[in-house]
Amino acid sequence: MAEHAITLTVNGEQRRGRAEARKTLADFLREDLALTGTHLGCEHGVCGACTVLVDGAAVRSCLMFAVQAEGADVVTIEGIGPADGTLGPVQEAFRQAHGLQCGFCTPGFVVSVHAFLQQNPNPTLDEIREGLSGNLCRCTGYQGIIKAVQIAAESMSVKS
Repeated sequence: MAEHAITLTVNGEQRRGRAEARKTLADFLREDLALTGTHLGCEHGVCGACTVLVDGAAVRSCLMFAVQAEGADVVTIEGIGPADGTLGPVQEAFRQAHGLQCGFCTPGFVVSVHAFLQQNPNPTLDEIREGLSGNLCRCTGYQGIIKAVQIAAESMSVKS
């Protein structure tokens, strides 16, 4: 099958590659760019483990073809924190609230929560639950994750 040249910005760095039309963005990120923080859980867009930001919107990278990301700005879990390697407010909140569990779903949750708090910086408990409804945690660690969102929202509101 023919490959297509693609250029996109990933975590602030312009990246180029070649991908077959059927290759998902998740596979391109993991296999071609060695950004393995994006996890594949269900590969049907249900679990949210593969969530990345594309032009600022949270998307399931297992449902998007790499060629569709041509020219896009993509942020993965590797690019969600500060460049100095410290934890960002959402990552720190997950650590504080023990929202990590086994960690497999954590990258997708962190990226989703980051996007959620950008759109809703002061969510209610019900809004947090609805905002997290697109991600699944097989460890059922939802209480810690919900607490992490509350801590992150509070932390981010203090800084702004």
